[in-house]
Amino acid sequence: MTKDKKFYLTTSIFYVNASPHLGHALELIQADTIARYNRLIGKDVFFLTGTDENAQKNVISAKKENISPLKFISRNAQKFKKLAKVLDISNSYFIRTTDKKIHWPGVQKLWQECQKNGDIYKKQYEGLYCVGCEAFLTKKDLVSGKCPLHQREPEKVREENYFFRLSKYKEKIKNIIQKDKVKIIPESKKNEILNILNSELEDLSISRPSERLEGIGILVPNDNSQKIYVWFDALANYISAIGYGNNSKKYKKYWPADLHLIGKDILKFHAIYWLAFLLSAKIELPRAILVHSFIKVEGQKMSKSLGNIVDPFELVQKYGKDAVRYYFLRESSPFEDVDFTFEKFEKRYNADLALGLGNLVNRIISLAQREKVKTKKGSKESLVFLKKSLKIYHQKMKEFKLNEALIEIWNLISYTDKYIEKTRPWEKNKDQKQKISNLLFLLSEISNILKPFLPETSKKIDFQVKTLNKEIVFQKI
Repeated sequence: MTKDKKFYLTTSIFYVNASPHLGHALELIQADTIARYNRLIGKDVFFLTGTDENAQKNVISAKKENISPLKFISRNAQKFKKLAKVLDISNSYFIRTTDKKIHWPGVQKLWQECQKNGDIYKKQYEGLYCVGCEAFLTKKDLVSGKCPLHQREPEKVREENYFFRLSKYKEKIKNIIQKDKVKIIPESKKNEILNILNSELEDLSISRPSERLEGIGILVPNDNSQKIYVWFDALANYISAIGYGNNSKKYKKYWPADLHLIGKDILKFHAIYWLAFLLSAKIELPRAILVHSFIKVEGQKMSKSLGNIVDPFELVQKYGKDAVRYYFLRESSPFEDVDFTFEKFEKRYNADLALGLGNLVNRIISLAQREKVKTKKGSKESLVFLKKSLKIYHQKMKEFKLNEALIEIWNLISYTDKYIEKTRPWEKNKDQKQKISNLLFLLSEISNILKPFLPETSKKIDFQVKTLNKEIVFQKI
């Protein structure tokens, strides 16, 4: 298999210090749509997601509940696995960073390769540490003395850690990003990283005292007093999950990643730290990083204190997985924050799914069943419109403009609705069966390009069309 026939896609891996929220659902849905599309066009897709478990915040959260870190982590990791299942996510593998068999060998090998290249050293350090970010911050990172993301003052920490020579790779990474050797999408996020690289870049602390990560964490090779920094550990999941340090055949087949899909708050870790680690270890770089934005609820960031947390499990239970998938894919551009309200959700659901797609399917299937018509090739006019529509659809998908690709599908649905009104296929005449056959053809094409977005709905449509072609009675969807 040639490299252009495979597609390796990753999400970020999710912290398990709390239950999944709508932001996690958004990233999973977007990634799954991209993965399913690449399968649709014939690529061998490996789609990775998982959980980031060796974090200090997990130890802190476990202590608050008076349970062991591993018990706490395992319980919450299962919630993320369940979220993937209820959203119909087609991931190839679910990586957990407490996995000693799959993940740990890859992390330790990456460390040793960076060390071999002279890029890891040990020193005393004093700095401002944000537990929420799991990172040291500088004063220029703060807003009014607080971490801008977590809205709290970082703690002052003095300790001896291992450091990575991040500053050594500053110019090289800058050149790579400027020339799109690793493409950052959208362009605004590429400029954001270049601005960071235009300022001073300090070496990075990549270990923590072992006692800080009691019960979890990967030991630094040949030094039990230190454990590997969570971000060095977590980023390595992208190579460990496909066999780096363990299964060279699988690793060679799928690496480099064709796309890392991440949230905008962790761009620096992926576009600077990750690239530097890979350069140091002489590992090929990923091809692209797609940066999505956040979900707001009624214009505000989700927050327990505001009481506006929306449970994705409850949303799916009430409306169904495809309705949830549709809202977040249609209502949002991957590059802009999306605002969620139940009013918007129900309006979009009723207009586009229940009265739009659902009504169209039932009209066509009922006509075809009554007149005993099977699917044949579409009319010349329909084929011309379809060809133009598919060209736009595929272009939008390649640009990761998922919402615009969905709009094009609904343009095709609208065309089919208009065709019904124009040709009046319920009227008995010599062209009636040909008209209905053309409608079945269009419906099959709509179902096919809907597969990445609404897999369950697409399966139901396909089943009805195939069942009809066998002249078997079926139920409405």
